[in-house]
Amino acid sequence: MILRWKAFYGAHPLHLLVLLSCLALAGYAALGVLVDPAWPRILFWFLAAVVAHDLVVFPLYAAADRALTRVRPGPGINYLRVPLLGVGLTFLLFFPGIVRQGAISYQVATGLTQQPYLARWLLLCAAMFGVSLLVYLARTGTARLRHRRHLPRESGLSAH
Repeated sequence: MILRWKAFYGAHPLHLLVLLSCLALAGYAALGVLVDPAWPRILFWFLAAVVAHDLVVFPLYAAADRALTRVRPGPGINYLRVPLLGVGLTFLLFFPGIVRQGAISYQVATGLTQQPYLARWLLLCAAMFGVSLLVYLARTGTARLRHRRHLPRESGLSAH
């Protein structure tokens, strides 16, 4: 039954279930925005973000990825891509705190300072690269062990 579904739909039935759930959530969010009197401004910012991403940000990270694959070709590139993506996204998310933009407003609103943002972001970056390095070393180590197990055994004669 599932094979027939995959032949018809092109993916597992859970894919359709997750897709429909995402569409339902997006519809719920859209209805929540439409009742807000500021919906035209929200729509403007959403469209501006889409255009800015497609015309500015995407070409930048596509060029950076192309440069990275020229410097370090091969399958190990993903062990750099993933932490770099995490670093970039967390930088965008926490940019105002990292550069201490609006420090006075932040302190008045929360009673806290933005002082630890940069150090914590740098620790998070180091952790992402560290975990990626550990996964890379573990995978290459297990691949070497598997490769050695499948090598033909020597006859026992020494070439000394």
